[in-house]
Amino acid sequence: MYLLGYDIGSSSIKAALVHVGAGEKANVVQSPETEMTIESPQPGWAEQNPESWWANVCTATRKLLRQTGVKPSEIKGIGISYQMHGLVVVDKNQQPLRPSIIWCDSRAVEAGNRAFDEMGHQKCLSHLLNSPGNFTAAKLKWVKENEPQVFDKIDKMMLPGDYIAMKLTGEIMMTPSGLSEGILWDFKKNEVAGFVLENLGLDKNLIPPIQPTFSLQGHVTKKAAAETGLSEGIPVAYRSGDQPNNALSLNVLEPGEVAATGGTSGVVYGVIDRPDFDPQSRVNGFAHVNHTPEKPRIGILLCINGTGIQYSWMKHQVAGKGVTYDEMERQAASIPPGADGLRILPFGNGAERMLCNREPGAKIINLHFNRHTRAHLYRAALEGIAFSFVYGIGILKNMGLNVQVMRVGNDNLFQSAIFAGTISNLVGSRIELVETTGAIGAARAAGVATGIFSGIGEAMQGSKVVFTYEPRQDNEAWAAAYDAWEQDLKTII
Repeated sequence: MYLLGYDIGSSSIKAALVHVGAGEKANVVQSPETEMTIESPQPGWAEQNPESWWANVCTATRKLLRQTGVKPSEIKGIGISYQMHGLVVVDKNQQPLRPSIIWCDSRAVEAGNRAFDEMGHQKCLSHLLNSPGNFTAAKLKWVKENEPQVFDKIDKMMLPGDYIAMKLTGEIMMTPSGLSEGILWDFKKNEVAGFVLENLGLDKNLIPPIQPTFSLQGHVTKKAAAETGLSEGIPVAYRSGDQPNNALSLNVLEPGEVAATGGTSGVVYGVIDRPDFDPQSRVNGFAHVNHTPEKPRIGILLCINGTGIQYSWMKHQVAGKGVTYDEMERQAASIPPGADGLRILPFGNGAERMLCNREPGAKIINLHFNRHTRAHLYRAALEGIAFSFVYGIGILKNMGLNVQVMRVGNDNLFQSAIFAGTISNLVGSRIELVETTGAIGAARAAGVATGIFSGIGEAMQGSKVVFTYEPRQDNEAWAAAYDAWEQDLKTII
């Protein structure tokens, strides 16, 4: 008996099979093998075609079944993790009306800020835990204002994971957790935030029916089965944004526990037991996967857009063809902390929430042509990303979040000893590298609503720590490098 999980990222689609009896993965695949394209028709815009996600889901599923030899009839549940904050709009025939405006697109900042002022900062923060900012609701408002011919045809709005679930089941629905990430959930009333819809001029009928995160959310249709190679009737039983799901995968469920990831964007995600917010809205609170009104579990999310995408740019544009990340790490390790004075600000991927929605762009600072090499650039790039994590973690600490231990997945930037060690040394935190992925976590989570597991705790058993980074006591070189980097940052924010 197996469970299937998908992770719908902006770089690739991952699919994983988990053997229920053994509690271990059968295999994980991704499609495409290289990174998916993010279109940018104008500066600050970022779009992807939802149909390309589905095409890669189908490719990955068939590849996974072929490689493992697992019979589709042996799969008893499907879970979906997805890139957060994107907007997908479909007509009455469930056809996308435009490309998805994805998470790192910054076109809706003005619309969100205007709504924040009109609705009142205190009301937004106390009811929504966030400002509308650049999230899904504000993106839908942008479509209404700038593409009325598209807006008039919208039957339902949804998030990327909702779209994939629709393609699998033919049914459109959302979860409270998903609505909270779109800034459309009222935590005080435990319902769709009507005052947000009213302010933005959005009809409540645009919001799909609501289902819990862990619930039976439809079954694979005959059409989807033909396209994916799956069996008709498999239940879809879980969906969550990638960061709450990443925390779930790392067994970060209770107050005080902290997860982190360093993919295209970088995230630190800590759980608290009360609705709370940052007065400057530099970090965001969302309903965690196990949140209930009676037992609040709020995920406080620090997101940094310019992380893995910056290092990917460095690989493709600087390292050159054939140079691997392992080789870049080896070269960077030959350079001392601080990269001999070379510093990089990684903020070149849209508006940065932790910088109050400013969009400063990436900066290479203090470059000397006779002194610095590619290895220095690699080191400075990794340190610049790590320093941005450290800067943001300071905000979380000021909110009272304990960051003594962080759990991270074994499939992203945290595999870099330079990157992870820099954070560990500066924050004074132990970092536990856990053998799991978002797709594996989503697969296991699907076993909860289907009754295969008795609860979330049982579903998440089996993840193991494969490596631990411990903070060094002699961290003066890292501290000096960070101080210089922070001074650079202060000049542009």
